[in-house]
Amino acid sequence: MAGGHYREVLHQDPALIKYANLNTNRYKYFRWNARTAKVSFIYAVVIPAALLTLAYKTEGKYNFRDKRRGDIPQDF
Repeated sequence: MAGGHYREVLHQDPALIKYANLNTNRYKYFRWNARTAKVSFIYAVVIPAALLTLAYKTEGKYNFRDKRRGDIPQDF
């Protein structure tokens, strides 16, 4: 009377169900190997270091201040 005796409207694809379960439980199947260590090192150390170096090299190099009322055009 309360339900549970209906047919599924959409056919579920077994490959998509398997992929969804694998994606949900990804942490259970993770292992450190050379590739995952290299990718993790790049994302955790190399990219932040490159952005920090770029930030320090361009510190004060560019002026993003806009012209405002009362400013003379020779300043820009």
